[in-house]
Amino acid sequence: MNDLSKIHPMYQFSLKAFSIVFQKAVERAAPNESLRERVANLIDSITFSVYQYTARGLFECDKLTYLAQLTFQILLMNREVNAAELDFLLRSPVQTGTTSPVEFLSHQAWGAVKVLSSMEEFCNLDRDIEGSAKSWKKFVESECPEKEKLPQEWKNKTALQHLCVMRAMRPDRMTYAMQNFVEEKLGSKYVVGRALDFATSFEESGPATPMFFILSPGVDPLKDVESQGKKLGYTFNNRNFHNVSLGQGQEVVAEAALDIAAKKGHWVILQNIHLVAKWLRTLEKKLEEHSKNSHPEFRVFMSAEPAPSPEGHIIPQGILENSIKITSEPPTGMHANLHKALDNFTQDTLEMCSRETEFKSILFALCYFHAVVAERRKFGPQGWNRSYPFNTGDLTISVNVLYNFLEANAKVPYDDLRYLFGEIMYGGHITDDWDRRLCRTYLGEFIRPEMLEGELSLAPGFPLPGNMDYNGYHQYIDAELPPESPYLYGLHPNAEIGFLTQTSEKLFRTVLELQARDSQAGDGAGATREDKVKALLEEILERVTDEFNIPELMAKVEERTPYIVVAFQECGRMNILTREIQRSLRELELGLKGELTMTSHMENLQNALYFDMVPESWARRAYPSTAGLAAWLLDLFNRIKELEAWTSDFTMPSTVWLAGFFNPQSFLTAVMQSTARRNEWPLDQMALQCDVTKKNREEFRSPPREGVYVHGLFMEGARWDTQAGIITEAKLKDLTPSMPVMFIKAIPADKQDCRSVYCCPVYKTSQRGPTYVWTFNLKTKENPSKWVLAGVALLLQI
Repeated sequence: MNDLSKIHPMYQFSLKAFSIVFQKAVERAAPNESLRERVANLIDSITFSVYQYTARGLFECDKLTYLAQLTFQILLMNREVNAAELDFLLRSPVQTGTTSPVEFLSHQAWGAVKVLSSMEEFCNLDRDIEGSAKSWKKFVESECPEKEKLPQEWKNKTALQHLCVMRAMRPDRMTYAMQNFVEEKLGSKYVVGRALDFATSFEESGPATPMFFILSPGVDPLKDVESQGKKLGYTFNNRNFHNVSLGQGQEVVAEAALDIAAKKGHWVILQNIHLVAKWLRTLEKKLEEHSKNSHPEFRVFMSAEPAPSPEGHIIPQGILENSIKITSEPPTGMHANLHKALDNFTQDTLEMCSRETEFKSILFALCYFHAVVAERRKFGPQGWNRSYPFNTGDLTISVNVLYNFLEANAKVPYDDLRYLFGEIMYGGHITDDWDRRLCRTYLGEFIRPEMLEGELSLAPGFPLPGNMDYNGYHQYIDAELPPESPYLYGLHPNAEIGFLTQTSEKLFRTVLELQARDSQAGDGAGATREDKVKALLEEILERVTDEFNIPELMAKVEERTPYIVVAFQECGRMNILTREIQRSLRELELGLKGELTMTSHMENLQNALYFDMVPESWARRAYPSTAGLAAWLLDLFNRIKELEAWTSDFTMPSTVWLAGFFNPQSFLTAVMQSTARRNEWPLDQMALQCDVTKKNREEFRSPPREGVYVHGLFMEGARWDTQAGIITEAKLKDLTPSMPVMFIKAIPADKQDCRSVYCCPVYKTSQRGPTYVWTFNLKTKENPSKWVLAGVALLLQI
């Protein structure tokens, strides 16, 4: 429980609170004559009570992490798991540079299988997959492989070994597999996921144990407090129920309310305490003061939003530790969100406009739009480049604007409405140009004249409903809305695979970080940890080459063309990075030998090396990357090799690896500069034209006469049809297919061909957002809006 604060600073628990839960659990345990049974009952009751107490204060996304950690700790204590297998499950190491011999496994998955095969229990797994490809293909491609048995003689493997195989082959199903594993080991009551009702939690509160609500956008947990108060006779009218919304000098009011309530046994609600950072210490003292000798019926309820980052966290530890923490999150999924959007209105709203048909149609389309933009966040950067706090206020104000505009105009002003909704009401939150384009495109698809002719579908298989009453719309959603899938948002099913894979990666990374701190003390694990770090440290130092000698390189060059300037810039930045790598590793080496005192920087570096993470001081001087340390180093050495080859004689490579640059923009600008100088054109009136060739890099022997060939790009959200030369629908499970070599050349901006093209953003990594590089126009036969909604982009690394 104590380790949970590493996941989120709101998760603080005190020993005092734990002992109360512990005692209650002992009282609740079923009695039994047999000592063994009684002990089993006690352990079960204590484990489950502690789980319930903790889980109600965790966000949904962290509950499985906590459960996994709990399960592994119990199994390790009982010596029921093999430490090497658990280590593989959490780290999922991959043998780099391997090529998959079977089409149903990616190269990455095959690399993980190779590592697994080197373990005793999985000996010859790689050979068996090649030999019995058919039955393994069926397992890997099944809808829910976590429910299937492994093929042939592998079917008798333990639950943990089954998880290891799944982790290598189907990382996207690991959250489901983990739930099944917990259910098998601890029992189904841990994964049913029924929220505790408020009344049960309330029974545990007291004058010294306040209730603390961790808020999420779009949820009001205080309604529960009010209805519970009504049942017990605590209401505003009875003058024994005080509700204070903090901010703007309300602190004095709150203090007075607390003093009266503690004396007379009233209830106090303090809303949004995160808005009064300076007063929180006073509040902590007040609560401590009133926790003793106050009226037994005195109760305090507080609510606060969590800080966006751990650095911004301000709620004092004392308040969090002593409170019963409860999280309340909005419902997930399109179905729940669409109902919730419609719940903001009533039958009266639908009837208030004189132009009923138009008003109802646009109102329903707006509700769908609202649900889509809010729920699209779950797909990460492929959903939105940045996360935005869209809220119900945006929707209700948009409907008011709609009412005013319909009453004032004879014709429906579609363009004006789309502009107001997309650029002001919702667009007011948006800070990224590509996200603004996405918001505009949704509105362009949902709000247009065809909606009144019954010819508009909000999603495949979900036409816009006709003229109905309020309940009719709710029934229409229940009856007609297709089941939850990325199609409802205009995305490809691969978006869900990507999002699930990232969720499971995060889950295991977090459990690994919690794990290692515990295992250091026991079984001599500390020594092996140090040995691992030492071995890796020596290997890296051996492979990091000398710096580029820039003065010597400059002497080789006669004319400093734009390309050569870029090469020097790249060498300079690479020197800064390799210098820091060597400096920090040598310092750590001396620290491990005991010749230097270990500092916090050295400890962070040691942890990063052990956890296969890129150390923070290296990442700061490097380029954006989402890779683990092993893959990152391989990539770094490839970049150095590429630079060495280019600077050996400064001739342009036949095809350039665009991802190999610290700053790809400077290279693409150099393409424009050299053409502009050659033709004496003004640089600010130039653009880059991008033609996708039909060849791979091996087929090119020399660079083009003007412009450059670039390779190493990947497409996310769709794929490139090489034969037809257009963007086309992605293949299932192929998340980021690679692009053929692309020919980039500079042309005057007014010569650009903008017909049937999709303006495709290029990003350095799948994190998108701030890693934006350039825009390439790619040919498409379909309407470009399809690719906008699908979140199609080119990535330089995956």
